Amino acid sequence: MADAAFFIGDVALDDYYTAERWPGLADKAYFRENKSYVGGMIANAASVHAGLGGATEFISLLNHSDLSRRLCDELNRLGVATTHMLHDAGTANSHNMIFLVGDEHVVLIGETGNAPMHLPAPTLEALRKPGYLYTTISRSKRLRGDGLAGAELLADLRAHGRKLVFDLDVDGFVPGDVEYLRGADIVIMNEIGFGLAFGTTELDAINDWMRRHEVRIVIRTLAAAGAEAYDGRGIVRVAGYDVPVVDVTGAGDTFGGALVHAVDRHPDLASALEFAVAAASRAVTIEGPQGGVATVETIERFRADRAASRRS
Repeated sequence: MADAAFFIGDVALDDYYTAERWPGLADKAYFRENKSYVGGMIANAASVHAGLGGATEFISLLNHSDLSRRLCDELNRLGVATTHMLHDAGTANSHNMIFLVGDEHVVLIGETGNAPMHLPAPTLEALRKPGYLYTTISRSKRLRGDGLAGAELLADLRAHGRKLVFDLDVDGFVPGDVEYLRGADIVIMNEIGFGLAFGTTELDAINDWMRRHEVRIVIRTLAAAGAEAYDGRGIVRVAGYDVPVVDVTGAGDTFGGALVHAVDRHPDLASALEFAVAAASRAVTIEGPQGGVATVETIERFRADRAASRRS
């Protein structure tokens, strides 16, 4: 088994609200204040990975406020190490507002800036070991260390055995981003991001892109319908589950964290994809960005109990 998986990205306090509808411009709507949770896309994925028993390190750039300490303490409580956390007094507090509207959600993300993330020697030493690195393109562009930056630094980490997993969510990628994705082990997008990135689901076109950029697996998540993976030869499809939807926040993050755990233990891509889809399907039945945090046994029990509710 590989060394600790590193997750580099955002962590934030998520304040939850419920609204009957989402207003348009110059409109009004009522909302109710719910709970606050520690969230953030990459932090959620890290928490899921740790909950499943994986050795997990998380890195972000935070200030020295009480909120930052709260965020780190909560991650530590969930089993996520923050030994290599970076700090900068000029960074704004990390804070999001999430509105639950029917079966969907609207996320308003507080700006924290794009300051470079300088990785000290001990952090680089830890990253220059075999294992997974789960991150985003935007965070990758901010990384610095040992005279290297961005794509050059990622290439250095790959050369030392670090496998890169990119969660591109709704953003997908543009041509200028491809240098960061080169040599990636897994690239994950939802339907929106996949459409923006490729504009097609045609197998030959995706396979050609993967060969040219040395990407091993491309995954398109399909919300309630499950997910599909392009492996350079064909498409592996996994159906979703019919479940009562409480909160879709963090479902994609749950999928990613569970997938990293599963691919590290199951060489069979279909099995890993099945596990990740089940974890994400269970997550939407629970409110809060950490609803996907669970043990392997809990996920397997969900799969057994919900076997009859699989979508075709």
